Amino acid sequence: MRDISIVVVDDDPEFLSSVKFFFTSERGYQVVGTATSGTEGVREILRTKPDVVILDMILPETDGLEVMTEARLSGSKAKYIVLSAIGGDEYAARAIKGGAAGYMLKPVSFLSLKNRIDELFENADLPPVRPVQNKMLDERITNIFISVGIPAHIKGYQFLREAIKMAVACPDIINSITKRLYPEVANRFDTSASKVERAIRHAIEVAWNKGKIENINQIFGVKVYSGNEKPTNGEFIALVADKMLIECA
Repeated sequence: MRDISIVVVDDDPEFLSSVKFFFTSERGYQVVGTATSGTEGVREILRTKPDVVILDMILPETDGLEVMTEARLSGSKAKYIVLSAIGGDEYAARAIKGGAAGYMLKPVSFLSLKNRIDELFENADLPPVRPVQNKMLDERITNIFISVGIPAHIKGYQFLREAIKMAVACPDIINSITKRLYPEVANRFDTSASKVERAIRHAIEVAWNKGKIENINQIFGVKVYSGNEKPTNGEFIALVADKMLIECA
């Protein structure tokens, strides 16, 4: 069983970076190439032979329709999800007629993009996810949340767990918590970065208000905090993510 390989073709470098980061933190996917022009996109598709191409319709040099045509004529078997800031049934119909398996309007939720890819391969041999590994990590994080008193019914529970999983997959993201981590979590849950930040802060405050400080110190094997101290969002996420990395090493 192998990962779904992805090439992203878009003339926005920031979008390319964000998409690549998102799928890097998702098990079962691998971004094998990126390109910022149509001509470069065709070369990357033929070089890497991806399973799916995330393709902007409007590109320098060669547009998305021509990219699909050229790559297909050269033997590419990739499936295409076309992105565009231009709406309208006629425009979408052109993309589908040109070979796209899906058409999505920008700005696009990365979670929706992932779900669309899953739909393309749900009946294929390629697995969209690796649930056993994700389940093991989820269970470890859940056990910590139970021990420190973070209740499952509050929004911050899900946001915090997702943030920790992202920090496990890409430890450097903790250095860009405001610019990268919160927005990526927000994309996955179709909410805003500010709501993610507030909900995570509330979840940590709930745990501290329950006074289960000693449980935290026992989990990490050292006296990390005293009753008068409370970690920032970033400190708590980094602390739990580091423990997950050590346990999985």
